[in-house]
Amino acid sequence: MTIEIKVPVLPESVADATIATWHVKAGDKVKRDQNLVDIETDKVVLEVVAPADGVIGEIIEDEGETVLGEQVIAKLDENGAGNEKQGDSESESEPKSESENSEASEKSDKDASSDDDKSAEKTTAKTDNKSGKTSDVKVPVLPESVADATIATWHVSVGEQVSRDQNLVDIETDKVVLEVVAPADGSVSEILAEEGTTVSAEEVIAKFAEGGSSEGTSQVDEDSTDEGVESDSDALSPSVRRLLSEKGISASEVKGTGKNGRITKDDVEKYLKSDKSSGSSKASSAKSETESTPSEAPTGERTEKRVPMTRLRKTIANRLLEAKNSTAMLTTFNEVNMKPIMDLRKQYQESFEKRHGIRLGFMSFYVKAVTEALKRFPEVNASLDGDDICYHNYFDISIAVSTPRGLVTPVLKDTDTLGMAGVEKGIKELALKGRDGKLAMSDLQGGNFTITNGGVFGSLLSTPIINPPQSAILGMHKIQDRPMAVNGKVEILPMMYLALSYDHRIIDGKESVGFLVTVKEMLEDPTRLLLDV
Repeated sequence: MTIEIKVPVLPESVADATIATWHVKAGDKVKRDQNLVDIETDKVVLEVVAPADGVIGEIIEDEGETVLGEQVIAKLDENGAGNEKQGDSESESEPKSESENSEASEKSDKDASSDDDKSAEKTTAKTDNKSGKTSDVKVPVLPESVADATIATWHVSVGEQVSRDQNLVDIETDKVVLEVVAPADGSVSEILAEEGTTVSAEEVIAKFAEGGSSEGTSQVDEDSTDEGVESDSDALSPSVRRLLSEKGISASEVKGTGKNGRITKDDVEKYLKSDKSSGSSKASSAKSETESTPSEAPTGERTEKRVPMTRLRKTIANRLLEAKNSTAMLTTFNEVNMKPIMDLRKQYQESFEKRHGIRLGFMSFYVKAVTEALKRFPEVNASLDGDDICYHNYFDISIAVSTPRGLVTPVLKDTDTLGMAGVEKGIKELALKGRDGKLAMSDLQGGNFTITNGGVFGSLLSTPIINPPQSAILGMHKIQDRPMAVNGKVEILPMMYLALSYDHRIIDGKESVGFLVTVKEMLEDPTRLLLDV
């Protein structure tokens, strides 16, 4: 009985999909629920499994083909015997060009004499590998509300010897980066999910061989690469195929270093770099030829670099658009004289650092002033939930932190119970975690109000965007000397602009201006923070 293998029903708003990877070929025996093919959409990767035991009779759509929902992509002979004449089956189900057929036959003749030697080498390698226990490297359990993740960076290659707890791979989610470490001393024997692949929780992404030397594994990989480079170099992932197309490069020009000689994104990028350096020498030799012929073409290098957005950058973009489209955002401004705080810091900086082991910065003053203002204006510390207004009786403040991956807003919790030293230590800890990619989901969840300080980058004035579902955000800016009128006289004072962006649906102008004036008064006279006035 022949069963049709079809594309699953695609998710809503997804028009078509791409055949990413076939894990079987025509003539292969398969078992029920065995994964046959990965189908990639704009949002997810779908797995199509065997509906019953049988033999793959025909593959209709090859890797890279665009397909529609419920389209027939292969046929399965249920309970069929394994096709010993697998070559015939392949030729019927997957027609090849004449050049490919001739290459295959030449390669078969050429390698026939060395088959025994290679099989002996592989047997030795496998025997070496068996000296250690083989285990699966899996994606960690993902945080709540996170559906999937992306393989960001592999820090090891196949066969490379690693130590226990050494970081093998970084896995990026919408919010945090998870590290997967080695379970023991050994080596990665196989990488199943390349960089850029979308994975789910507890999915197997690599094989790990404990103990022993990695030489055997390396030898097997080298042999398999040499054998498979001709047949598998065309089995490109959609992302690699897209990159080759964008750069106008033929796959035959790039040497693949992936499994069975497959081309990875790193291979393409290395090729582009080497091609660029060789291109400069070619350009210099061709210069003499073009000098005599006038040309209107622009001179100099005119290069472009196109990289896909990271998951975090996509999330930031979506959140910013959501904030602009779903809130009635308005911004009010004020300015503050920072001289009293600067004098206070200068007076007590040394003794503060000796006592608490951390420097006294400006952010602790900002946080304490904002906390006091939130107590006086509960509307600013509230959020909308449908038709209800939720007033928060606690004070969790998000601190905008710039990281190499993008802007994140970890939360400093219960700021009303923290002293100045506690605030400084909490902010430093969050900043270091953000820089090193160590922020956990618990560090990012919650937050009733956000403080962002663009002044550290030199920003004089800006209109910050609300961080939903919060209702307001305070922007601090560069402290700059300016001439100010004080008691009828002109004085040069260190001034800073404050900007409060708020959701006008829940906060009226009176509350927003009153909140900002309170912050200004607290900063211009820090003793108010101690006296609660």
